Amino acid sequence: MTVLLAQISDLHLDGGGRATRRAERVMDHLRSLPRPVDALLVTGDIADHGAEAEYEEAARILAAPFPVLTCPGNHDSRPAFRKALLGEEPGPGPVNRLHHVAGTAVLMCDSTLPGRDEGLLDAETLAWMDAELTALPEGTPALLAFHQPPVDLHHPLPDSCRLQQPDTLAALLEAHPRVAAVLTGHAHTAAASVFAGRPLIVGPAVTWTLRMSWEGDAPADREQPPGIAYHVLDDTGRLTTHYRVVL
Repeated sequence: MTVLLAQISDLHLDGGGRATRRAERVMDHLRSLPRPVDALLVTGDIADHGAEAEYEEAARILAAPFPVLTCPGNHDSRPAFRKALLGEEPGPGPVNRLHHVAGTAVLMCDSTLPGRDEGLLDAETLAWMDAELTALPEGTPALLAFHQPPVDLHHPLPDSCRLQQPDTLAALLEAHPRVAAVLTGHAHTAAASVFAGRPLIVGPAVTWTLRMSWEGDAPADREQPPGIAYHVLDDTGRLTTHYRVVL
């Protein structure tokens, strides 16, 4: 079965009108598609300061007639994320969730290190990922989604705070060939690369776009419109990604 997923990232809702308007535009666009997506993945930095009020606003904005799957980023706070966005007890542990979408397992993983910008899939999260992937029925494809990319993207800003200890993730992928691709956010730029022999897709940001070094000295391009990635995972296990902006 072919699955269609949308991915957005880095909303940075801060209580201000600009971030709210950009996120609302994106969600209005997604809700108005002639064919609904099977799910929306939101790959971190949903809030800017990790405040409960920011997640309450996120819950309102992200309400949709399709599943909305989330994971935290370095700007997010696990207790407030759990309480105000997920409606759970505000515990401090990693926020890891497995979702089944149109025959595909989507693992939304917590790569955050509280108080730091770089990421890490800690021992608890890696053990959870391994157990969930091992338990999947034969023939079930899987996608991994988390915040910080595990490779350099050739800009000093995201490269200074990418995923640490990527070799542990590479070893997990080697043990689980059913994983079709890795999806991340954090870098504020739509990008495609390869990691451990799998496609690595970096979703664009809603709030602002990273200006690469060959595009100018100031890294933040606040005039670019918000971006969306559309992922199509087909029956062969091949992932195809299309990028769009929302004007």
